[in-house]
Amino acid sequence: MLFRSGARVTPFESETATSALGDGRYSVDISGNWSVPTGPNGGYVAAVILRALTAEVDDPERSPRSLTIHYLSAARPGPAEVRVAVERTGRSLTSLTARLVQGDRLIAIATAAFSSPRSSVEFCDLTMPAIPGPEHYRAPTLPADALPIARRWDTRWAIGRPRSPMNPGPTADRAVAGGWIRLPECQPIDAMVAAAITDAWMPPVFSKVDAMIAVPTVDLTIHFRSALPLATLAADDFVLAVFRTNVIAEGFLEEDGEVWAPDGTLIAQSRQLAVVMPFG
Repeated sequence: MLFRSGARVTPFESETATSALGDGRYSVDISGNWSVPTGPNGGYVAAVILRALTAEVDDPERSPRSLTIHYLSAARPGPAEVRVAVERTGRSLTSLTARLVQGDRLIAIATAAFSSPRSSVEFCDLTMPAIPGPEHYRAPTLPADALPIARRWDTRWAIGRPRSPMNPGPTADRAVAGGWIRLPECQPIDAMVAAAITDAWMPPVFSKVDAMIAVPTVDLTIHFRSALPLATLAADDFVLAVFRTNVIAEGFLEEDGEVWAPDGTLIAQSRQLAVVMPFG
């Protein structure tokens, strides 16, 4: 299924498109444009799975509220299939599971919850980082050998130290990183784009650890804190993403993320567990 933004299908929509096969099965074509050293990026894979889940729910009043994905194998560019099961549909909440497969390989399993808005008490003790707007920062110059995913995001680094195994430099005291981000085609931030953003930034651990490491994702949980897209967000608006790692223990780390609209609305929170392994 292609989701249209206005009168056109954007590259992101095309690269995450699903085609219904019946009985909860959706064919997809995993794009190589989102590749990192280990294969297509986990946030991109999350967006593909969420696209199929959203199509199966087929109810614009029920927005994604929670998505958890366990990554079992690295995806490869090419055909794949998402197999969705509706586990329960209640008066306001739909619970689903999904499996992403390529041939005889199980790539990922997911659980998700969709719900219509609910009336309740509300508060948010989190505060959006106080930094200048995206126009204050310079777009990075990408080298010719930049990873494919680097060309699929328009970013403005604003928080933490831009350091990676390919771009070494002095280490920072804290593992925090982030900045302004949007798709280069300026697509509105829907749930699929928000899911991709939660795994789009350079891992903050690279800014603190002076070692050549890779950190492939084991599991990723996303909590969508606003029904998307927001009416207050224009198609060309950036959103602010910030990520932190506080613990590495026994070869694993956690990474917590927040995605904010420019007006301070919290769009999504994320937490992932990643394995720490030698790079190269």
